[in-house]
Amino acid sequence: MRIVQTSQVIAESKFNKFHLVVFLWCFYAIAFDGYDIALYGIGLPMMVEDFQLTLVEAGAIGSYTLVGMMIGSFLLGSLADVIGRKRILAICMGIFSVFSLLAGFAPNALIFTIMRFIAALGMGGLMPAVIAVMTEYSPKKNRALIVASMYTGYSIGAILASLIGMYLMESLGWRFLYWIGIIPLFTLPFFLKFFPESMSFHILRNQGDKIAGILNKVNPKGKYQATDDFEYASVKERTKGFPAKKLFSDNRAVSTLAFWAVVLSCLLMIYGLNTWLPKIMQSSGYGISSSLSFSLVLGVGQIGGSLLGGYLVERLGHRKVLMFMFLIGAICFVSLSVTTHALLLYVLIAIGGACTGGTQNLVNPYISEFYPREIRTTGLSVTVGIGRIGAIMAPLIIGLLLATNLEPQQAFMAFAIPSIIGGLALMLVQEKHGSFDRVGTEGQAPSPGKGIMNYSERAGGSL
Repeated sequence: MRIVQTSQVIAESKFNKFHLVVFLWCFYAIAFDGYDIALYGIGLPMMVEDFQLTLVEAGAIGSYTLVGMMIGSFLLGSLADVIGRKRILAICMGIFSVFSLLAGFAPNALIFTIMRFIAALGMGGLMPAVIAVMTEYSPKKNRALIVASMYTGYSIGAILASLIGMYLMESLGWRFLYWIGIIPLFTLPFFLKFFPESMSFHILRNQGDKIAGILNKVNPKGKYQATDDFEYASVKERTKGFPAKKLFSDNRAVSTLAFWAVVLSCLLMIYGLNTWLPKIMQSSGYGISSSLSFSLVLGVGQIGGSLLGGYLVERLGHRKVLMFMFLIGAICFVSLSVTTHALLLYVLIAIGGACTGGTQNLVNPYISEFYPREIRTTGLSVTVGIGRIGAIMAPLIIGLLLATNLEPQQAFMAFAIPSIIGGLALMLVQEKHGSFDRVGTEGQAPSPGKGIMNYSERAGGSL
């Protein structure tokens, strides 16, 4: 019987139509996730007037939403390793589509907060599953760049929200932005038909026909069959036990805690900027359209940081690139707090986007690759869930700062602190204890063409 190491087949594959299908659907899902998350900050200036909110109340609503995202990360993200990542993605898209629409019809701030909280459960659960699937099905050679490119969909969604806000919000109102969020619900049947389930899900259920079908798309020359042994026994052995507990086993404890600090720092900066950037710039003398243009530039910076960072990661490694980006981010935010020149502000906001959202886009595949595939979604879900504490704190902290006599732009100084903390935390990550899809003997990846298939002729007992 032929033994097939599925992770090695995928790692050594070349990007083809199958990979593109996975990429496009993940890009699509995360784009609407980014769109939905950006809505609150973009619609906030008009919503404050509509619902007669104070700045502290507006920050609190943003924080309640992020509590929902944290719960979604823990519950739905971790559940993906049990019921399948494809099902979780479909559930998440359905939840945030329906309840974003309902939030747009909310008659008051209380109903809006409840609808937004439920929608946030889907937003929080979607991201870890998308990254885990994209990491699992990406060729090893270009994995960092592929995952980072896919995650730029998040920024594209945020940019789309900014453009709609700039050109349509004054005439159609902030509610129109939320009504658009229903679109993913209508595309779910196509998603369920064309998107593949994770390989580990099929292996745990001995679904050889489905595994062979996927691998033949990944590597058409492999001629895989349902009767092949896809390492059923070893994969099941590795999945025994409580997944979250395994984040601290095999010398992974220090790195796990370091990742928590890194993601908490990133999400504090990202959600602080997403929520308050338009309001900060409006309070600094810019009109609604001009203040929203800064959100657009922030999204462009996130994309640029993701793509350039993904390119550099493949040559220098994750940790060096990420530490450099955190350092640049700290310098950038200090500069933003004292700069008044409009053009320089746009440049600094773009750099700030690259060193926050762009950094997180690179941290995600780094974490995903660090953990073995059987706990990959759990590892990322728990890490992002812990990181959501920073996201929850951010709107409230910045809201309190803006409620003081502090000049609005000086609030940017607060973002330099988590940028420094994130860079220091990265120094504690112990890469030697990570998985990084190593297969073969003694933790080393076999050379191309070796270790993928072994043949056993049971009749003769020879290899």
